[in-house]
Amino acid sequence: MSTFGGGLDKAVQKAFTRPTPKSAGAQMRYLVKQYVVAQMLRIAQRTVERYVRDQFNKPRPDLAARLETEGKRRWQPQIRAKAREKAASTGGIVIDTRARLGYVAPIGSTDEGRIRHLTVALPPRHAARLCEAREQGAGDDRLREIAAEALKEIYFHDGGRRAGSLEEVHFTDIEHLEFDL
Repeated sequence: MSTFGGGLDKAVQKAFTRPTPKSAGAQMRYLVKQYVVAQMLRIAQRTVERYVRDQFNKPRPDLAARLETEGKRRWQPQIRAKAREKAASTGGIVIDTRARLGYVAPIGSTDEGRIRHLTVALPPRHAARLCEAREQGAGDDRLREIAAEALKEIYFHDGGRRAGSLEEVHFTDIEHLEFDL
């Protein structure tokens, strides 16, 4: 799972009110109600039918991982939408990271990247951009750019109070990344 996309997905999953199905049969039955499962999981239609009828119980590890991922990705879509809406309209999003953060600035400043541990509350407009990009299928690179722009404005510029000449923030070498709504 991708770093940024997976982190955003985990943050939204914290809003779930019911646990996702645990057994392979229950996961498969849920997914069958929702989507064309055989293509999505890259297995034969006959295999899907056997899981639905509980003829197969223990999927191989790669299929088990895909089942869990796809189930969580589609679980409680209305709760997921409400959590994203709340983050984008009133709540914002908290990013907790330990990564190398550097920046591009005019000559004469110390723009060398260094490992920093930051916990920063991003306002709703940044949460909206992150959630919207994730919904549209943006990759980790695009999500990293959006997060770097948000950190530039909120952490480095501090709402316009400092580092006004800062041009671009580099967000690399991520050791830890977690989002919370």
